[in-house]
Amino acid sequence: MADEKDREETAVAEFHKKIKEAFEVFDHESNNTVDVREIGTIIRSLGCCPSEGELHDLIAEVFTPGSEGTPRLHVPANAVEIVQVHSDSQSFLEEEEPTGYIRFEKFLPVMTEILLERRYRPIPEDVLLRAFEVLDTAKRGFLTKDELIKYMTEEGEPFSQEEMEEMLSAAIDPESNSINYKDYISMMVIDEN
Repeated sequence: MADEKDREETAVAEFHKKIKEAFEVFDHESNNTVDVREIGTIIRSLGCCPSEGELHDLIAEVFTPGSEGTPRLHVPANAVEIVQVHSDSQSFLEEEEPTGYIRFEKFLPVMTEILLERRYRPIPEDVLLRAFEVLDTAKRGFLTKDELIKYMTEEGEPFSQEEMEEMLSAAIDPESNSINYKDYISMMVIDEN
């Protein structure tokens, strides 16, 4: 019993160290705050992969609107519906990007809990491969740039223009103008060790 408690305390201490290091990279003023727009990058650098909706919920959880002169984060109750309605145009979250700062003291316990519970784990390699294979109905082992853009901007949780450009720059082979998805998957899978 004591061994298990010691292991958990060690894990918590390690998580706190990793969270602090990741947070400090974006704490440009060295005042234990980061711009709310950097939280997604911090969370992803810690090996978590929340969706944009989950990330928005996390920001709302750790953000104290209007405190200490910080601008309010306006999150309409129908934000998810607005994003879906505007999927063919720029996403609502980009149009109304939150402003303000998040304090380390608020972020640390929430992020520690996320890491302890292993929430927002990356999708396993075999699941990603199966997803690409579903899209590749001809079983060629690749998708063309146009096919990829269509799937990523018109289906499910659509990518923004910026996200699409970022993915294309990493995924598309300029010579063939396509994505060999097995190579792409092996490049983007996170080693959890």
